[in-house]
Amino acid sequence: MDVKKVLLVKYGEISLRKGNRAHFEHRLLDAIRARVSGLGGAGVISVRREQGRFLVENTEGDLDVAAVLPRIRHIFGITGFCHAVKTTARDIASLCEIGRDFFVGQGFDDVTFKVETKRSDKKYPMTSTEISMEIGALIFDEGFAVDLHKPDKVLWVEIRNDVYFYIDSEKGVGGLPYGSSGKGILLLSGGFDSPVAGYLMARRGVEIIAVYFHSPPFVSERAEDKVRDLAAELAKYTGSVKLYSVPFTEIQLFLKEQVSEVKLTIFLKRAMLHIASRLAEQEKALCLVTGDSVGQVASQTVHSLAAVDTAAALPVLRPLAAMDKQAIIDIAQEIGTYDISIRPYEDCCTVFVAKHPENKPNKGAIEGIEARFAGELARLVGEALGSAEIYSV
Repeated sequence: MDVKKVLLVKYGEISLRKGNRAHFEHRLLDAIRARVSGLGGAGVISVRREQGRFLVENTEGDLDVAAVLPRIRHIFGITGFCHAVKTTARDIASLCEIGRDFFVGQGFDDVTFKVETKRSDKKYPMTSTEISMEIGALIFDEGFAVDLHKPDKVLWVEIRNDVYFYIDSEKGVGGLPYGSSGKGILLLSGGFDSPVAGYLMARRGVEIIAVYFHSPPFVSERAEDKVRDLAAELAKYTGSVKLYSVPFTEIQLFLKEQVSEVKLTIFLKRAMLHIASRLAEQEKALCLVTGDSVGQVASQTVHSLAAVDTAAALPVLRPLAAMDKQAIIDIAQEIGTYDISIRPYEDCCTVFVAKHPENKPNKGAIEGIEARFAGELARLVGEALGSAEIYSV
């Protein structure tokens, strides 16, 4: 009997898409193929659709799952990975033997079990229940007790174009295929919030282009290194991240002279949105992404956000808006950015923040003040963009 180790890849909500489902599936297939390219060894790794799943297999024999899985574990759009064996056998006697051998070969000791069969091939001459009963009988004969309600282990049998058996599965990160929802400009600092915001938007299919505002000599080069490392951590999920490092010192000094200290943070954030909007036009992005959490600090009150947002030429998405700090930190720890964010290198906003910033600015008044120096600010924004460093991480 032809039996070999393979990986079944499950995807979630994209299977519910109707007219554009194929578009999402192709993006996900391309992402998986790109990550496993060159890993075949003696054979070739094939990735193809298999009736609502993706099948990853080595054309010459068993798949080296330990080599493949780390490459694709973080791909957005994947909900799970099933460590499976595949067979071309179709007769029930062969399937019973394969199912028994696969289950017994796991080395389980004193566990209860049941068999669950999914029969996608409705032409198969037995029902799902009948298949489960036949296979389960052989496993029962090996000394394992049946528990149909709360078994310790479930042997899954999927009757598709071929037949698959699996027990263990691993959870994927879910979401939508990266880049399937257009582009966004992420305002990336060295704190906890903005990398998590970038991760959450990327998980919804938004291709992230990051912009960092660098302010030497008020911050060290280590601060920029920290942000580049954060972008590299995000790239584990996205494949790569384009990062703009924009010199911001001249703009900060200019605004410090133009506005009162209590309003400075608002105007600094507006300047950042002006720059991000220009980058969005250049990169053909459709939105801006920030790490704001409503009420977390004075510049993130609803009044402050309203006063800041009029500087943006595009929608500003805030995926952390309703989260508290601990929830954000929990995600940072989960995705690997926490240990980088706690490095003690301040960014430009931290250095210039007032002791008691205004937390209920009047939007109209803010716009009126900025109108007085809008021309000079636009010139400085243009110069900053012209001097930006671009990294691919």
